[in-house]
Amino acid sequence: MLPSFRLLPTAAATAILVALAGCVSTPTASNTGSTASPGASPAATASPAAESGHSGNHGGKGGININTAILSELDKLEAKLGVPALSNKIQASRPYGKTEELVSKNVINQAQFDQIKDLVTIEDVVLTGEAKDVDYMTKLGLMKGHLFVAKELLDAGKVDQAEPHIGHPVEEIYADVEDQLSERKIPEFKTPLIKLQDLIKAGAKDANQVNAEFAASMQAVDGAIAALPEAQRKDPKFVLQVINGLLDTANSEYGAAVANGKISAIIEYQDSRGFVMYAEMLYKDIAAQVAKTSPETDKAIVANMTELKANWPTAIAPAAPVKTTEQVTQLVKAIDNDSQKVLKPGS
Repeated sequence: MLPSFRLLPTAAATAILVALAGCVSTPTASNTGSTASPGASPAATASPAAESGHSGNHGGKGGININTAILSELDKLEAKLGVPALSNKIQASRPYGKTEELVSKNVINQAQFDQIKDLVTIEDVVLTGEAKDVDYMTKLGLMKGHLFVAKELLDAGKVDQAEPHIGHPVEEIYADVEDQLSERKIPEFKTPLIKLQDLIKAGAKDANQVNAEFAASMQAVDGAIAALPEAQRKDPKFVLQVINGLLDTANSEYGAAVANGKISAIIEYQDSRGFVMYAEMLYKDIAAQVAKTSPETDKAIVANMTELKANWPTAIAPAAPVKTTEQVTQLVKAIDNDSQKVLKPGS
């Protein structure tokens, strides 16, 4: 997709963050839940992701709300169908009265719709309990991933490439967590994000000012994450759900980045790098706990995470992909499957 389109503001995404359609295993955890908004379909209420607390949906109706989903969610459909710029086409044709309007509005054809009809909805899913906390931290984690890769690009002197990644947190994701910030009594931090974005748009001329605003923005995101109880943020069962959500999104972004054996969408390549970076950081924080109770599981997750991370050698996209989209998907699935041994012991 064209990088400039990625800067378009989006509506608040209240639907659950969904996983790549091709992923087949769903993390589950107890004491989680969701309720459908008024008028929501039973399928939406009972979606596997909502029941599990996983921030992704590996199948079943009620997944991606095509009226409200942020671009990184819509990228999952783009990766599934292999249609360039599909995320932007879906966004540009809003609103939809029914999912079938993806066909009647000529966004995709009927054969393509048949491949994703069970993955899309126009209904909202309202999360509760741990599922809501997982979704909240996952979205904040996406913000951090964007900021991480933006900083790498700024440090490399690639201001033009950094700018979209500064924009994504404030233009795509912030509205999706804004209500929760209010509920959790967290001060708004859209202002520092916008200030940082304005500095980058102006060419990042004052490095000291840019660094100060970047630090303020990252501190604000970290503060929002810290609103969750410390015990929860250190609980492997909770953190692994967030990690799986981040990796699912990275998987879909990478799928949208690669076409015909080439990295055709650099922004999506960089997005996926940032999400994997943060997922690895989160795992390092809980690795000792996982190793204590399940050393073989820890060893497998570390090995697969290391191999996965090698796909993004630098923030500057390589001339050719290091791994195929299928290989990346396999590694993400392997980490997901290994995490089930912690989330569902004995399964």
